[in-house]
Amino acid sequence: MTAQLLNEVENFRHWRENLITAINAYQAWLVRTGTAEPQQTQRIIDLVETLRKDRLILAFVAEFSRGKTELINALFFSDFKQRLLPSDVGRTTMCPTEIFYEPSDPPYIRLLPIETRFREESIASLKRLTGEWKELPLDIDSHEKMVAAMRSVAQKKSVPIQDAKALGLWDDNDPDLKDMVNANGTVDIPAWRHALINYPHPLLKDGLVILDTPGLNALGTEPELTLSMIPSAHAVLFLLAMDTGVTKSDMVIWHKYIQKFVTHRLAVLNKADILWDDLKPWHEISTSIHRQVEATAQLLELPFVNVLAISAQKALLAKIRGDRALLEKSGIGSVEAMLAENIVPAKQQILRSSVTKEIGGMVGASEHALNNELSAVRHELKELTALTGKNRDVVRKLLDKAQADKMFYEQTVKSFNITRGVISQQGKALLASLGQAKLDEILDKSRNSIERSWTTTGLLRSMQSLFGNATQQFDKIHHHAGQIKGLVDAAYRRFHEQHGFAELSPPALSLAAPLQGLQGLAQQTTDFCNDPVNIMTEKSFLVRKFYGGLVTAAEAIFEQAQAESETWLRASLTPLMSQIRDYKSQIERRIETVKQIHDNIDNLELRIDDLIARQADLLKQREIIEEILAQIGAHPPMGRNT
Repeated sequence: MTAQLLNEVENFRHWRENLITAINAYQAWLVRTGTAEPQQTQRIIDLVETLRKDRLILAFVAEFSRGKTELINALFFSDFKQRLLPSDVGRTTMCPTEIFYEPSDPPYIRLLPIETRFREESIASLKRLTGEWKELPLDIDSHEKMVAAMRSVAQKKSVPIQDAKALGLWDDNDPDLKDMVNANGTVDIPAWRHALINYPHPLLKDGLVILDTPGLNALGTEPELTLSMIPSAHAVLFLLAMDTGVTKSDMVIWHKYIQKFVTHRLAVLNKADILWDDLKPWHEISTSIHRQVEATAQLLELPFVNVLAISAQKALLAKIRGDRALLEKSGIGSVEAMLAENIVPAKQQILRSSVTKEIGGMVGASEHALNNELSAVRHELKELTALTGKNRDVVRKLLDKAQADKMFYEQTVKSFNITRGVISQQGKALLASLGQAKLDEILDKSRNSIERSWTTTGLLRSMQSLFGNATQQFDKIHHHAGQIKGLVDAAYRRFHEQHGFAELSPPALSLAAPLQGLQGLAQQTTDFCNDPVNIMTEKSFLVRKFYGGLVTAAEAIFEQAQAESETWLRASLTPLMSQIRDYKSQIERRIETVKQIHDNIDNLELRIDDLIARQADLLKQREIIEEILAQIGAHPPMGRNT
């Protein structure tokens, strides 16, 4: 683990903590100024909790015997001074393994028995049922106990072929499995379906999560892994072998699970030391490596810089021995540099954009409110200053004008309240259209037909109907949101034209991310139904598991869309409601002030002093808000009052 990578991930953590500090400062400001609203407060609490739990997920994907686990050891666990994760010839990663750090729990390994595949629950739901997992404590002070505990992840068990078939782990038509039958007629299968490792590594403490996946056969038997876990990873490191290059099975994994579904993709040609030959000059070896990298980049349709040649085994050895020359020769530095310079900053930018969109909108609305009040204070100060030395009749005319302004304003508010009622009803209907009940309705339409589909054509048609219905639902939501935005825009325009409110236009609802996720599921469904392996095998177990994975992924997408819609609704209405509330306070305060001056002209100087003090306080508050905006990376609005 290089200092560069550690520093970049640590900087990312510090940035996230500073962001949380800025958001908490904003919440404290809302409370201090008496402008906190229950719904807004709850959303801020949720947002802070989301940031605290945010993780940078790196998925390592490869066919077996590519040195994937060795690379994880070399990148993250060389400080242990020996192999922490089991790495040997053949299959060592028998089940998907997530490595992370949760400070509220002591170090542990949790193992989900393979027999849970008989059940309908997803891995995501089983994570909440700790009693279903076998838990092993990790003694981080004992190397021997740590290594022994880690070996448990790779445990296998021998079962009759019929049991393996019932679990979806055996296919009579797969010729590659014939040689795996033991002398007694049994076959070896993974003892565990999924593994969770809670380990206090510095990078894991800073929010990194490592997803170690098994080979092609295991990937295909756990749809949840390929439908949601790998696509949700921020980056995938795809391991290949230098001596074989991109094999047929490598291409299957690449096309089926990575290329179309993950934004940040790195291909790592491992075992480069196979080409190291003491009888050849290094420039010839480098040329051979360069050719293999070029060929790999072309086959995988990746930029040349996204294909890296390394020796994970030599890198681990070099780090354990402190051999700098061997470490540089291993090429591991290029992987660490790519993660530090490209992957971590890209993740930070995504998080920054997401948070700025929401909290930046809230803080920006508060700044607008401050500027409006500052403008009102200055206007009133100008009016009252002009009254100095004037008689009571002049003050009376000013009072009449203020009361007339109030009556006109109240008429506008009455009209708006009708519109607001419609907007509120439409907003509730919009959120309900993305709720669990609506999703269940869409799922019910496809569930029975999917489970009855025994031909590939029927299976494809039935599963695609699920996405057709879901996509139609998203189209309706966009149309519905457009109607709501039209109502909101009209309300903003009315108050801007009639009362001088800031001219704002809430953004249109964008469901691009969930829609992209839905399209990704549809693509994976098509690939699943067109896969010759699936066409040739019995479908009852496979369909049930794949459909279960689809349901879990679809639920997550609808939940994301509902959250984004709720955020959009709040961003649309909250600034206007704040402006209305503030304007009402300002006009009532103005009338009360003029009344007091009318009754006693001596109150004029006192009120002018109060306004000067209020102006100074508002300017200080705006400085605080602008500092918070700068901390969260949102640019202050243009055209502010000075």
